[in-house]
Amino acid sequence: MASKPNTSNNSAIITSPMFLTNESLHSILAHNSLIQHFHTFLPTTSSTLHTPIRQSYDLSQSSSLLLMPSWSSTPSLPYIGVKLVTYFPQNSALNLPGIHASYVLFSSTTGQTLASMDGTVLTLYRTSCVSGLASKILARNDSKVLVMVGAGALAPHLIKAHLAARPSLQRVIIWNRTIQKAADLAEKLNKDCIGNAGVRFESNGNLEEIIGLGDIVSCATNADAPLVKGEKLKQGAHLDMVGSFKESMRECDDEAIRRGRVFVDNEAALVEAGELVGAFERGVTKKEDVGFLVELIKGEQVGRKSSEEITVFKSVGSAVVDLLAAQLVYESYIKDK
Repeated sequence: MASKPNTSNNSAIITSPMFLTNESLHSILAHNSLIQHFHTFLPTTSSTLHTPIRQSYDLSQSSSLLLMPSWSSTPSLPYIGVKLVTYFPQNSALNLPGIHASYVLFSSTTGQTLASMDGTVLTLYRTSCVSGLASKILARNDSKVLVMVGAGALAPHLIKAHLAARPSLQRVIIWNRTIQKAADLAEKLNKDCIGNAGVRFESNGNLEEIIGLGDIVSCATNADAPLVKGEKLKQGAHLDMVGSFKESMRECDDEAIRRGRVFVDNEAALVEAGELVGAFERGVTKKEDVGFLVELIKGEQVGRKSSEEITVFKSVGSAVVDLLAAQLVYESYIKDK
């Protein structure tokens, strides 16, 4: 259970910060409700929040430290939030997650620390639900097959988010470089009976074979060489990518970008995502041709134009959705205490 705030003094919102445990986060957060929360609040808050481009520091050739602040002084969102993230991709050899994070929420009215929570869990939910929201808008209404590329900590969350966004999905195929990890995840999801009745979860070691089956192809890997070949994508597919956040990282090739209409979660993707930075440099597409998720939600951009069109969504994450997710957690906990 989370440690609860001391509210004996009615003149103050809170007198001591609370710590929200992982169990509390899992009990409060659900993929379908967080997708709806983002859909409701992103259009109205994204322009009022101060969100500096995240700071990234190389700790070694492969590991990084990231700082992601965001703040607002509007009465409807009186918060400051900071996420501290470490990225150690080599942790997979130790059977440990590659990403660890902490999130701290402050009052933007008084500067008081309100709560701290596991930023890793928060990131898993917010990243997957941003993808779920994009899938809800861009993927075909009759999508039946989801191909999950990667079987790390984010994979089950992405699967659950896409299932929440697209209840028409009936089959989920999981690929991973280590095929046993994909098989283990498929077995666990089958046992947990997530999603709608009748959804089948399976693993497959032949990525090129299964890419063409996906109505939705979701990628969460540390790849520095393209895994998804654009020529393999079926007509009408929706490609979702969350893995890369450096110019040196790529989950798809130029052909996937060329064939699809591309959308991103925020402007940082235009300078951070290796798939896009390289495509811009090589003249595959232009920055002005890329759409934004908030514009889709507001109706300022047209989403899918036909059942044959390929759509591409690239997410690099932002402090905006971190703060909105932390808001939902904090206010839900205060309400139910």
